[in-house]
This record gives sequence, C-alpha cells and structure tokens, in this order.
Amino acid sequence: MRGVRAAIVCLLATPALSGCMTTSPVATAQPQSDLDYMAYGQTSYAAPRPAYAPGQAYAAAPMPVAYDSAYRLDAGDKLRVVVYGQEGLTNTYAIDAGGSITMPLIGSVPARGRTPAGLAAEIAGKLRSGYIREPSVAVEIDSYRPFFILGEVAAPGQYPYVPNMSVESAVAIAGGFSPRAKRDRVTLTHTDGSGSTRVVVPLGTSVSPGDTVLVGERWF
Repeated sequence: MRGVRAAIVCLLATPALSGCMTTSPVATAQPQSDLDYMAYGQTSYAAPRPAYAPGQAYAAAPMPVAYDSAYRLDAGDKLRVVVYGQEGLTNTYAIDAGGSITMPLIGSVPARGRTPAGLAAEIAGKLRSGYIREPSVAVEIDSYRPFFILGEVAAPGQYPYVPNMSVESAVAIAGGFSPRAKRDRVTLTHTDGSGSTRVVVPLGTSVSPGDTVLVGERWF
C-alpha cells in the first residue's frame, strides 16, 4: 500500500516539476516575406526604422538646379538666384522690361535670351571680379512669364503660364470658347531672339511662356 501511495505522489508531482523547469533562451526570427527570402536567402530580421520625431535633424537640402536647361529667359520671368554662403545675394529676382535683373554689389545683369545656367555663369563672373573669390551660383525659374489669349473666349486676357500647356488648356483657363468661336484652329504668336512668328495651329499645339493665342470667329 505504501508503494502504491508513493507512485501516486510521484505522478502528481511530475507536471508541477515540469512547469518549474527553465530552459536556455532560444533566438527566434521574425516572419519574413517571400521577396526577402528570395533576395537574401536567410531569415534575418532588421529592426524597423524609427518614425520621424519633431526636432529630428536632417541633411540640408541641396542648392536649386535649373530644371529647364534649354529655356530662354525674357522679361516677366521670375528667378530664384542662390549664391552659396551669401544670404544677402540669394533672393528672387524678376526680369524687367529691359531684359535684366538687378542684384546687390553687381547691379544690372542681362538675362534676356540666356539659359538659367548661362545667367548663373554670368553672375558668378561678375561676383568673381572683386567681390567673392570663388562664388557658387545657381539659378532656377521661380515662375514663367505669362501668356496671353485673345478673341473668342469667355475671359480673354493675361494668365500665368503652366508648364506643358497646350492651346486647348489655354482656352480652358480662359473659360472656354465663346458661342461664335472657331474651335478647330487658332493663331499662335511666338516671340524669341530671332523675332516673332505667327502661325495657324491645331488645339494640341504647345504654348510657350509669353505666347499669344488668338481664337478667331467662325463665319457660320
């Protein structure tokens, strides 16, 4: 009887003892996507990047770069001129009716007909002549000169230019065609360094800054 009681006590004690047993830590891997497995062939886990916190420092933004290198500047364009390390010279400048911008130290700088990069080189050259030893200058277009739309539209006049504009979108900006408008073709006048050209074009034709769109009247 005593032997049976001892066996029962041992059987009851076994689960309790197993619950108290400790084992050495085992490293576990986080779930990994199939793409990660295919790319890396292992189940390593990288800690997630911390979320943005207010006040967190980031690298300074680079100087602006002229994003339309082939564009020719003219009166009415507004430019952002950055002279690295010279806050007094870095500013937004409008090209005046004479085709120039006016900056501190160097005064008037011809801009008409130049590209943004060409104007940046001209400014750097003037600053290098007795003002700054090795100036670093960047020029970008802050806003283009306006375009004009006349004739048979709801609201003819002058409007800010939008990049990649077509004749059709120019008409839409001006409120659409009037009831008497000729809707298939318009007259487009473009002026550049070589002079002005006037051509009859379809509605899908591109419009450039400073262009004039004339919507004619239909006869029937």
